[in-house]
Amino acid sequence: MTDTLLNHRAEGPTSAPPLFLGPSLGTSYALWDAVAPELSITHRVVRWDLPGHGGSPAGAIGPGATVGDLAALVLALADALGVERFAYAGVSLGGAVGLHLAAHHPERVSSLAVICSSAHFNGAGPWQERAALVRREGLAQLAESADSRWFTPGFTVPGLVRDQRDADPDAYAACCDALAAFDLRDRLPEISVPTLLIAGREDRATPPAHLREIADAVPGATLVELPGAAHLAPAQCPEAVLTALRAHFGAGARRGMAVRRDVLGDTHVDRAQSRQTPFTARFQDFISRYAWGEIWTDETLSRRERSMITLTALVAHGHYDELAMHVRAARRNGLTQDEIGAVLLQTAVYCGVPAANSAFATAQRVLAEEETEREERERGEREEKGHEEGAAE
Repeated sequence: MTDTLLNHRAEGPTSAPPLFLGPSLGTSYALWDAVAPELSITHRVVRWDLPGHGGSPAGAIGPGATVGDLAALVLALADALGVERFAYAGVSLGGAVGLHLAAHHPERVSSLAVICSSAHFNGAGPWQERAALVRREGLAQLAESADSRWFTPGFTVPGLVRDQRDADPDAYAACCDALAAFDLRDRLPEISVPTLLIAGREDRATPPAHLREIADAVPGATLVELPGAAHLAPAQCPEAVLTALRAHFGAGARRGMAVRRDVLGDTHVDRAQSRQTPFTARFQDFISRYAWGEIWTDETLSRRERSMITLTALVAHGHYDELAMHVRAARRNGLTQDEIGAVLLQTAVYCGVPAANSAFATAQRVLAEEETEREERERGEREEKGHEEGAAE
């Protein structure tokens, strides 16, 4: 495994959702230098090198390689890191790898972003010619023309051009073979994961029409076109790419926040958000994204059932402040006072009488507060109605 394991760099909290970032042909994971650190605030970011690029072993692929072979190497890396399912973003050849993964291994990919890439790369001929050239003469000539292929006039990233020059010719040529054979157009309608396409309007290698073709075929896909961006958009327009990726990969946190508000109420969530600091921001994101965006949105159990389980767990561990919050949540989720009482009585058997005694005291206080709030609300409504009737007379 170590002889073929892709070189990679992992950043971000180990508890955060994994996000794999794929490079374009001729570059290393340095392509993501201006984007990955920001993404790693909310994700466990893993960027990887193509075979023979950066620090990856050249022998990981050989002549006649396919994009499927590269995708298999990415899955092997994920397996080695203990990652079962991950979000994925890739540029050019890295984007093609993402499309292959989403079409052939949908159980491994949670969401996808394809940047300056294509479902086909203009036929096999040009890539076969480039592979032959590189095998014959090396990469010096391609490195000389890298800026014109990758960026708009006057822009360059010397480190990425150096990556092109330093890549292993045989591995680079094998990647060309993979591009020559790649055509996923007939499988695009099968892609079911949330998909974002990012096109550079100045990209001559994979013009926006290539991304539009994918967007039109993949159900529910979103297309973003970046003005001023050429082929290596994450290096040339990192802020624009970062904004698009954050919006796309942050959907779970937004969904979780909506559920959190439904269950706990706006007042509680607004209070929690107002107390948020840079120190607690990641924890608040973790709660919204994982607890509320993944667990509470799972339709296997109803919200009523989840409330009963949550009440029991909080009693078992003596978390009575949290219990008060979730008694209110249980009422919002449709549990009656009698049903809450029955849950707490159950905890007396399995969690102990002292724990249940404290739980009943907490629940009784919350339910009494709720009753007082209800009476005040109804009194206010009656008074308002009386004013309206008086005005009508």
